[in-house]
Amino acid sequence: MLKEVLVVEGKMDTVAIKKALDAETIETGGFTLSPYTLEKIAAAYEKRGIIILTDPDGAGERIRRYLTERFPDAGQAFIPKIDATANNDVGVEQAQPQAILKALAKVRHHEFEPAVRFSMQDMFACGLSGAGKAAERRAKLGAELGIGYGNAKQFLQRLNSYGISREEFAAAVAKIGA
Repeated sequence: MLKEVLVVEGKMDTVAIKKALDAETIETGGFTLSPYTLEKIAAAYEKRGIIILTDPDGAGERIRRYLTERFPDAGQAFIPKIDATANNDVGVEQAQPQAILKALAKVRHHEFEPAVRFSMQDMFACGLSGAGKAAERRAKLGAELGIGYGNAKQFLQRLNSYGISREEFAAAVAKIGA
């Protein structure tokens, strides 16, 4: 059983998680987050730790940002959009068990004092911004590094906030290729 409690959006996300591993989940019910749900998340955060695993879409990112502000030491797990899409729907509930396990194997934590290791020049140099396929490259690199997809500004912030080293970045960029 996973030590931390997974915070997901809905009941079907819990069903998908249970197919992948034995883990306790708390469902946010979308962005409506009731005081009771927030109390449950806070208790889990204090006692066992939490991992935020929201859908790779706009609503999921808003929920993730909100929860991360309240619970800054929470683990962050990201399922790439390509692995969380089926039947014209995007979400954790669409992911196969191996995609969920892969995301949980790459859990990241925010650093209290983010190091500024990367700049927009790095983003441009690696084709992650200002290039025709920059969004596609960010999606691939985000999946490889386990930091999820984001626009150029978000992606840069994640590179600097999740403790990605220059070596890890270079290896991942080489792996995704040109």
